[in-house]
Amino acid sequence: MEQQLEHAYEEVLRRNPGEAEFHQAVREVFDSLGPVLRKNPRYVDAAVLERLCEPERQIIFRVPWVDDAGRVRINRGFRVEYNSALGPYKGGLRFHPSVYLGIVKFLGFEQIFKNALSGMPIGGGKGGSDFDPRGRSQHEIMRFCQSFMTELYRHLGEYTDVPAGDIGVGQREIGYLFGQYKRITNRYESGVLTGKGISWGGSLVRTEATGYGTVLFANEMLATKGQDLDGRRVTVSGSGNVAIFAIEKATQLGATAVAFSDSSGYVVDEAGVDLELLKEVKLVDRGRAKDYVDRRPGSRLVTDGSIWDVPTDVALPCATQNELDENDARTLLTNGVVAVAEGANMPTTPEALRLFQEAGTLFAPGKAANAGGVATSALEMQQNASRDSWTFEYTEERLADIMRDVHARCAATADEYGRPGDYVVGANIAGFIKVADAMLAQGVI
Repeated sequence: MEQQLEHAYEEVLRRNPGEAEFHQAVREVFDSLGPVLRKNPRYVDAAVLERLCEPERQIIFRVPWVDDAGRVRINRGFRVEYNSALGPYKGGLRFHPSVYLGIVKFLGFEQIFKNALSGMPIGGGKGGSDFDPRGRSQHEIMRFCQSFMTELYRHLGEYTDVPAGDIGVGQREIGYLFGQYKRITNRYESGVLTGKGISWGGSLVRTEATGYGTVLFANEMLATKGQDLDGRRVTVSGSGNVAIFAIEKATQLGATAVAFSDSSGYVVDEAGVDLELLKEVKLVDRGRAKDYVDRRPGSRLVTDGSIWDVPTDVALPCATQNELDENDARTLLTNGVVAVAEGANMPTTPEALRLFQEAGTLFAPGKAANAGGVATSALEMQQNASRDSWTFEYTEERLADIMRDVHARCAATADEYGRPGDYVVGANIAGFIKVADAMLAQGVI
């Protein structure tokens, strides 16, 4: 890295000890920025790097709640309001035992650039809790969400900070959170949360948007080589909303999704994943991979190894951070993978990314490929602000336009800085410049 970048990175390590995921996210962006600083020394003079790495506000709070047995439970809640140069803080809430400040900061840092690339007027933020909704009753989840919002509400607002869902936070949790916000504030402020139910302010396509957008971006990358998804084998890690709707869009575009996964293992279905069955198992019954296999002749559950052992043309990691490592990348390359698009946030380790880039594999970083989710959240905010409701077809068309624009912006920026086809460099530089210029315009704040 450039000297200025190295110094800024050393400060990140010193000021944020033990936050490995955050360090990784910062390093990945900094590795792209040398040419930008040489071309625009004003960013160094104004300490944009240092300001960008320090969140505007970090909120940590206690979340007490009572389980069904009457026992008092304590979790920790977080909201990192990272950067508001482009608009109100925008980013999801994650409920998962792995959540700690370093995870939230890594997600928030990524969100800054993702939101900038989307072209929507939104800043970056992220939050969550180490609460695990899995295995909890509806009433326990409701009580937790109400306690969580009882503290968080004072920091939110449609012009201040607008959370959405993430791992462990779906429409059910958003409903409980919104209900408590409304109860406390005495305001029906629809735009304060996104991912809401369609009947009470939500947007059509929001549930599908991240998965759809990831596949649309992958298809745009393939188009630069005169190819598309039609007839391709696709492997998708995960089985939440992102993975399910990535499978749906890939299937619509003529691909065959042959594998998906959850924490119990991965399922191989050579005939093509039965999408309706998968939705029923995961979205209705909240079941496990085994439940799919029990009801789908010809499919099999694998509980050891990696989903990336399955030969595929297009890999879509849609589960969690650092799930695709160096060994997985070698296996994918040996099996002839032609494109990788990140549906999750930073699911590819630095070592795996290096191998894909050295091999010339088309690679879409999450801050570009999965920007469709937050972009559609911003569309939901537009509808809430105008008291309007759009059709599925119109909203999906807007999403497709946004993903084409994100791809074009990343590709053009990579070309401008002498790295044609490098979507990592293109995404990092394009996102950085947009945010950095806004920060310069607004003074030292």
